[in-house]
Amino acid sequence: MSKLPGNLYTAAQVRELDRQAIEEHGISGLDLMEKAGQTACDVLHKLWPDAWRIVIVCGSGNNGGDGYVMARLAQQHDKNVVLLQVGDHDNLQGDAKTCAELSLDAGVTHDPFLASFLEKADVIVDAMLGTGLDRDIKGQYLDAITAINRAKAHVLSVDIPSGLNADTGQVMGAAIEAKATISFIGLKQGLLTGDGPTCSGHVYFDDLDVPDAVYEAVPVSSWRIDFSSQVQTIFRRRASDHKGNFGHALIVGGDKGFAGAARMAAEAAGRSGAGLVSLATREQHATQIAMCRPEIMAHGVEKTSDLTSLLKRVSVVAVGPGLGQGVWGQKMLAAVLETSLPIVIDADALNLIAMEPLMRDNWVLTPHPGEAARLLGCSTEEIQQDRFTAVTKLQQKYGGVIVLKGAGTLIASEDTHTQAEHISLCDQGNPGMATGGMGDVLTGVIAGLIAQKLDPLAATQTAVCVHAKAGDRAAKKGQRGMLAMDLMPEIRSLVNP
Repeated sequence: MSKLPGNLYTAAQVRELDRQAIEEHGISGLDLMEKAGQTACDVLHKLWPDAWRIVIVCGSGNNGGDGYVMARLAQQHDKNVVLLQVGDHDNLQGDAKTCAELSLDAGVTHDPFLASFLEKADVIVDAMLGTGLDRDIKGQYLDAITAINRAKAHVLSVDIPSGLNADTGQVMGAAIEAKATISFIGLKQGLLTGDGPTCSGHVYFDDLDVPDAVYEAVPVSSWRIDFSSQVQTIFRRRASDHKGNFGHALIVGGDKGFAGAARMAAEAAGRSGAGLVSLATREQHATQIAMCRPEIMAHGVEKTSDLTSLLKRVSVVAVGPGLGQGVWGQKMLAAVLETSLPIVIDADALNLIAMEPLMRDNWVLTPHPGEAARLLGCSTEEIQQDRFTAVTKLQQKYGGVIVLKGAGTLIASEDTHTQAEHISLCDQGNPGMATGGMGDVLTGVIAGLIAQKLDPLAATQTAVCVHAKAGDRAAKKGQRGMLAMDLMPEIRSLVNP
């Protein structure tokens, strides 16, 4: 087993990796299946060393073949193995059929699936359906998935949780909700976004010793990023540096009654290292914000001319937190869009742009699924059904850098060399971050990093990872009840590696 790789693949790309390994490099498919089964057994033993009664549920494809290997190996280690067959056993072919026969020769009994077999299991292994799933689950597989999810035992999924779409992370009618998943050869992008994190649990990976040449022959679909992969973009400060070296971020927002969102974004820009932070907000909020956070230069702005003068003194502007969609918010956004500065667009600024779409190269849009749906003129459900397609369409329609927030946040930009979309995925963060203000904080961090002369894509990727990692640190005290402001001390710590 190894650390999760950066390369992410679709199901078709993983099949091509398999083909390259077997046909172009002479690696036996049976050997790959044996290695996969052994690795899955290793994961099972690592996670649950005292587990004795192991129920392995196999389908009639190659995913089932991995399960048959596991059953044979577990029985050889004196485990009480119960192997349950879902689907027609006679449909087994090739290496999967060979592995099934080897398990029978080793004394493993194959029984048709019955939910009652699950009652005393310590661990249930899901080896039913692999990456080729392209329709909703029905029949025996639906019954088995439902029963496994109701069981009290821990669940380990082999390669991918049965019922999860490997490309989109969408549940295909029903899907296993595993405690852990061990993925092989190519890490499937659907494991890490949408419903993927809920279904996959903790994801492990093993390349099964496939040579590098295989990976060189198959392009990736997207890239996994996390704080450790992005931390190098945060440069260390020199002793001679001064605040002018770290840019001036301006936050525009906070209509009447919504001062908090703008204040959080401004503070996040400061905590991420911007040299100066200004806030253009309603006049009635400016004094209060200055009193509680005097480092923020809060300006009461009622006329666009006042905002225009501020825009001449800053290096990046973020607009949207608490902006509202009224006359004031519309005027503020219109003034911001007249500047050539890099812009971060969030919240109500996104909703206003959805009404009159435009395209721009030097901005960052940060929609959650509901806002993304308005930007594309579709439903939130359609966004979540295929987040990769959604973020690609957003980038093609609006340009710049797009952040589709949610479990497995996606970031899309245009690759300047190929003119194709570059998609990265952050697999950190947690459900405790599903609370008001978290998006405002992210907006501020992006603006703060752009102010420090990171290009918009690098700033966005780093900000998303810093934000997610800060959320994970804050969640150590519990996810429920976590507030956006709880991230501030963690952000400060993380941007000082």
